[in-house]
Amino acid sequence: MINKVVPGFDAAVADIFDGAVIFMGGFGPANGTPSNLLRALVKQGAKNLTLAANTPGYGRAPEGSQAFRKTPPNYDDGGMLIQSGQVKKVICAFPGVSRPGMLSPLHEKWEAGELEVEMVPQGTLAERIRAAKAGVGAFFIPTGAGTVMEEGKEKRVIDGREHILEYPLKADFALVRAYRADRYGNCVYQGTSRNFNSVMAGAAKVTIVEVDELVELGAIDPEIIVTPGIYVNRIVVRK
Repeated sequence: MINKVVPGFDAAVADIFDGAVIFMGGFGPANGTPSNLLRALVKQGAKNLTLAANTPGYGRAPEGSQAFRKTPPNYDDGGMLIQSGQVKKVICAFPGVSRPGMLSPLHEKWEAGELEVEMVPQGTLAERIRAAKAGVGAFFIPTGAGTVMEEGKEKRVIDGREHILEYPLKADFALVRAYRADRYGNCVYQGTSRNFNSVMAGAAKVTIVEVDELVELGAIDPEIIVTPGIYVNRIVVRK
């Protein structure tokens, strides 16, 4: 019998080690960020992490400050890990913007020389992760050709257009937020939460999925499963 459900968020992230590369699903404040897994990782305390995400997020505003924007209930993002000093490098497509009168955690740490930031075009980021999942060795893509993004990269003209060589982006752990799963790890997403979550699930050595609802085997129509259970190692249910 296969049961990938772990008893809690702390147990789900307990073996994340210092220096690990972490994928974080989600897309800004849209409802697809694995907030409970992130809070557990802050509590667990692993250091020198590399965080790869579309955008790392804003973390928590100082207590008593005015809300910067609307967020889903019970929301936290990867900015928490930056604020806590656990991240040494961020790989992202959108670093975020500073709040009025306050730097974002990423900008603050980067300006202090405490954080390395690697910018990747959004589509290239998704494809580099997908390539890791599919076992692709490398790929040529036109995005970034003729810009600073091509520096140090092999170039080739394909169909009369310049392309640059990109390599897969691999991770040790993928933190993913799904809507519903069964104990095998078959997952479906809700609305925009499908975003980077479905790409990252299975692209790391260990995929940990935070779900809203755990259902019985057979309750999910096989035709609508987005992430098959073969890509999932652990499931933890939001309370």
